[in-house]
Amino acid sequence: MTSPRRRLTAFGSSRIAENEPLFHDVEKLCKKLAEHGYDGLTGGHQGMMAAFSQGIRAGGGHVRGITLECFPTPPNNTFSEEIRAHDFFSRMQHLIEDCDAWLVLPGGLGTLSELAMSWDLRAINILKNRPLILYGDMWPGIVSTLQGSLMMSVDHGFDMLTLCSNHEEVLKALEA
Repeated sequence: MTSPRRRLTAFGSSRIAENEPLFHDVEKLCKKLAEHGYDGLTGGHQGMMAAFSQGIRAGGGHVRGITLECFPTPPNNTFSEEIRAHDFFSRMQHLIEDCDAWLVLPGGLGTLSELAMSWDLRAINILKNRPLILYGDMWPGIVSTLQGSLMMSVDHGFDMLTLCSNHEEVLKALEA
């Protein structure tokens, strides 16, 4: 009997081009994740989400896309399946709740809002404990600034974040 595959939600920028080194790095990371038993869940088709989807599929995984009805599905998308959400909040509910871990890739305001929603729901115990992994060079400075500025509603809120700078650290964080 095979063990069930775990589902990993990825959040990240839609603005990273396929020819950028970061795109290829995330694609390679996600191929390894799929080879270690992870399927994917993501909210879009471009940038980090495309790198995530392509990597998961290349590693033999299944990718479920939760997209908004108001945006067209491109013909060259790499989802295994797509669920069309009517609004932003139902889309976010799927992405945040229907996974075993979150992988937050480099991104912008949308990524920051997705991180904040996931982190807060985990911190106040609305959601069960699961890894919240921040991957890439942009996160240490942001987390450091937040540690010095945020008024947290819970003690040890920052202990819920795992900062990772390489593939091995991500794999280790998921297995912890």
